[in-house]
Amino acid sequence: MSDARDLEQVRTDIDAIDQEIQLLLNRRAQCAQRVAEIKQAEAHARGDSGEDVIYYRPEREAQVLERIIARNTGPLDGSTVAHIFREVMSACLALEKPLRVAYLGPEGTFTQAAAIKHFGHAAICVPHPTIDSVFAQVNSGECHYGVVPVENSTEGMVNHTLDNFMDSSLKIAGEVEMRITHHLLASPDSSAEQITRICAHQQALAQCRNWLDAHWPNVEREAVSSNGEAARRAAEDPAIAAVAGEIAAELYGLHKLASNIEDYADNTTRFLVIGREDVPPSGRDKTSIIVSSRNRPGALFGLLEPFRKANVSLTRIDSRPSRTEKWAYVFFIEFEGHVQDEKVIEIFNGLQEQSIMLKTLGSYPQAVL
Repeated sequence: MSDARDLEQVRTDIDAIDQEIQLLLNRRAQCAQRVAEIKQAEAHARGDSGEDVIYYRPEREAQVLERIIARNTGPLDGSTVAHIFREVMSACLALEKPLRVAYLGPEGTFTQAAAIKHFGHAAICVPHPTIDSVFAQVNSGECHYGVVPVENSTEGMVNHTLDNFMDSSLKIAGEVEMRITHHLLASPDSSAEQITRICAHQQALAQCRNWLDAHWPNVEREAVSSNGEAARRAAEDPAIAAVAGEIAAELYGLHKLASNIEDYADNTTRFLVIGREDVPPSGRDKTSIIVSSRNRPGALFGLLEPFRKANVSLTRIDSRPSRTEKWAYVFFIEFEGHVQDEKVIEIFNGLQEQSIMLKTLGSYPQAVL
């Protein structure tokens, strides 16, 4: 009887805590509404229509999430608590103005999962068929932000994303890192014996190459526009299996012929958030640039020397062929720091002397979740 009473008391405590949490959530939501009212009033005082009011502040959200993780004492781990607050902030922001976020679709892709991870479920996530169209939607103002893949830990850079930055005026506003887990999916009406073709995005096929070679060596593989498209085709054709993730399996009602088929356990893809505005410093930032030097011996060394002098760490460097000069290259360089930092200003001064083209793609908070 004592155990039963103890259990009942704990349940009563949980009910009381839930009520308190609910009251606090609504108080927070009221504060968010007040923020929106203040921003709108300031816009009207300036003579603006209010349509261009910026409600979403990437640096502010990164700072909040960092503080949540730092002050967490358990038993829930910091990342779990931060994900909960991510959804709270998403819901509160939607009371101010719901964000429209373009992502590389269709539904069921890891890019959709990345968009939800970064902006929360209250954002209106809109699929688009190509990386070009994601850039176009953000550039036109149809969507506030976009999410595109840029790098995989085993297969390298997504060149199409890098190429779009060459001619775009859009800025990088954030980054998202996703642990990528691939499954081999098929229609519930399908069996392993029926499968004659395996479809996926070319990156997914590459990330699972060794496993597919070992377990399905004689089955044709077809690269398609996305893992979501592969899942859609698998749902319609029992002879097709798809390499895709959990979200695609749920969306298209597929079952798993095999789970966790990626060749490397730490397989991770990084995505970039693109927007139209510069992002102020968060205190823990990265900066991405495109730079091109004269075609001469030691050119790359000359570009990297300012970083060494400033003692600033590079987090990524990649090259792409120049569109204006044969056998010349442009370099995509990513490093720690913000364009407003004194060290970074020194680096830019040095790069100006060494380069024939220098373009800042943006400074943005490092991934928190």
